[in-house]
Amino acid sequence: MPAVLHVVLVQWRPDAADWDREAVRVAVRGMASRIPGIIALEEGPSVSPEGLERGHDYGFVVTFDDAAARDSYLPHPEHLAAADRIGAAAAQVTVFDVAAR
Repeated sequence: MPAVLHVVLVQWRPDAADWDREAVRVAVRGMASRIPGIIALEEGPSVSPEGLERGHDYGFVVTFDDAAARDSYLPHPEHLAAADRIGAAAAQVTVFDVAAR
């Protein structure tokens, strides 16, 4: 089965405090070592010169061994904790999964 790239884009709420944003980043980074099936995890603000973020301020990409690993991640307590932090600080979240070739 092919690897799965799980792309998450976040637009922060205007009133989200810096410490809320940093708590999200810490929670997201922590998933890499705590959730089985994660091959790689990259996170941070956009560095694109194109300016096509459409309001998204932050993003992360999780590479999973396969779709089964991604499916196990979704209900994992570490993911749910990170998702709760994101939900509390985000105005909008976009999620897009791609099967790697």
